[in-house]
Amino acid sequence: MTSIPIVAAAPSADASGDVAARLARLMRAGPLTLAALPPLSLYVHLPWCLKKCPYCDFNSHALPGTTEAPPEARYVDALVADLEASLPFVWGRRVHTVFIGGGTPSLFAPASIERLIAAIRARLPLEPGCEITLEANPGTFERERFHAYAAAGVTRLSIGVQSFDDAKLAALGRVHDAAQARVAVAEAQAAFATFNLDLMYALPGQTLAECEADVAAALAFAPPHLSLYHLTIEPNTYFARFPPSVPDDDLAAAMLDRVVALAEGAGLERYEVSAFARPAHRARHNLNYWEFGDYLGIGAGAHGKLSFPHRIARQVRLRDPAAYMAGAEAGAAVASEIEVARADLPFEFMLNALRLKEGFEIARFGERTGLPLSAIERPLAEAERRGLVSRDLQRIQPTPLGFDFLNDLQALFLRAAG
Repeated sequence: MTSIPIVAAAPSADASGDVAARLARLMRAGPLTLAALPPLSLYVHLPWCLKKCPYCDFNSHALPGTTEAPPEARYVDALVADLEASLPFVWGRRVHTVFIGGGTPSLFAPASIERLIAAIRARLPLEPGCEITLEANPGTFERERFHAYAAAGVTRLSIGVQSFDDAKLAALGRVHDAAQARVAVAEAQAAFATFNLDLMYALPGQTLAECEADVAAALAFAPPHLSLYHLTIEPNTYFARFPPSVPDDDLAAAMLDRVVALAEGAGLERYEVSAFARPAHRARHNLNYWEFGDYLGIGAGAHGKLSFPHRIARQVRLRDPAAYMAGAEAGAAVASEIEVARADLPFEFMLNALRLKEGFEIARFGERTGLPLSAIERPLAEAERRGLVSRDLQRIQPTPLGFDFLNDLQALFLRAAG
């Protein structure tokens, strides 16, 4: 299966001009009518890592040396300035979830994370019980550090284990080993009521037995949430230039089948194509993405999606950390701001919503896109004919076949958008 690219909308306006002018452009009459705005999340990007992993295509930047530290104080100041400049675009809206991602956010000291969360709380109304997730790497782990993050206001940890096999971790270029991963997960168990483990499969040289052993090691900790990703070779990565030998499609499919069986046998429900959770432990932040909610993105290279009464806009922050800090300090952290074209909205919605095993409520399509269901009727009928989706008066959801061939199902709506 091949990945499907995100549709790039033609810009209606760039990020130039003052806040008042930009806001006026976004609030003017336009092609959509949204009766209500969707839930809002906040994504905060901390871009530094100890080392760039060879498969990673995220906006992450390796520190110059193992003794170097990111400029935490200045960067948090820049994030706060960026957030303050963004407030007019989300004024009056409550934030349901916060996700601090990277990069490796656990490179930042708990005191810096506490200052960041305090600044967010002082400027945005957070929902009671707001989920605040921090991504952590076992390679930056120190005993009691996770407890300090919990004391700082983090409610959920997401640990990038990827594998419990030392040889596979080395092949992935990870900075931690299996022993460090086990200690980190045990500490997360003690510090947090809910946490996530990230694992990857179809790794270089991996056998089915090795994949099963990795999953069994993860399940031994009884994680409330497990994210499982197929290793993909992304453009502009080290692995793209020097591809490793990875399992073929048949073996990768067998691995996924076995992983699903093991996870579900351990009481984890597969509620999204790559996500498994125990009851009440679904990732609320990610659910907001998949349900086509809004998210304000701050930090170097962060992406955001914001809805207004008559349009939906996407923003991207300056990518280079130094340029971002300078831009944020000057009130100009946004690199681009584009309006999502009306014709692209069906695909963008379906690309996300069909990742959920339960699909979506029919009414939500109109609520989140401002479009009638007729905008997707033709590809929807084709998907039904092929047995890829089912629907009733309330809900549309992928069938087991559609879930297995998700990219093919999503591609039907890409062609409709074109």
